[in-house]
Amino acid sequence: MSAPPSGSPRERGSYPKGVARRQEILDRAIEVFATRGAQRTSLRAIASEVGVTHAALTHYFGSLEELLVAVYRESERRLDGDAPEAPDVSPAEMMRISAEENREIPGMVQLYSMLVATALEDGHSAAQEFATERFARLRESMAERVRHLQSAGRIRRDIDAELVAALVIAASDGLQAQWLLDATVDHEAALAMLDRLLAAPPAED
Repeated sequence: MSAPPSGSPRERGSYPKGVARRQEILDRAIEVFATRGAQRTSLRAIASEVGVTHAALTHYFGSLEELLVAVYRESERRLDGDAPEAPDVSPAEMMRISAEENREIPGMVQLYSMLVATALEDGHSAAQEFATERFARLRESMAERVRHLQSAGRIRRDIDAELVAALVIAASDGLQAQWLLDATVDHEAALAMLDRLLAAPPAED
């Protein structure tokens, strides 16, 4: 994860009290977004729900877009911190587990989808930096995991690890978007099927 540029709004209030206050705002914002998402909102509306002034949000985060990125990054950091190390779990299975967990926080799923869509538009540097960095980081870590599982005979060896990583991410994000629009879409089952398709055939006796 790349560090924010020096002097950006995310670094304001760098003294201990300022850091604590920023974290306090983030904690409350995560609670709000986990259930309501980020549609039809503004900094003023969020400030009201979080219980701070509009000036405080502007001081610590600079813009609505930067606040939304900060909220998602912090939520993701917490989930990653709680997840046990499991190097032998396949990328598709990792995404299936994540999809199962995301059912409890639909607002964060909606927020993530909105940030990715925003990143495709000009003039949204915070969202673009977030999405570009996140995809690159995921592709790299997943490709490494694929190569490990290929060497262990768990995933087919005739497929490119980087392309598998990109495919799994695309499948997961696309299925997530479909689920947001139609709750009957079983994205967990679809990811489990993708896992089976990528698996190495059983060894012959």
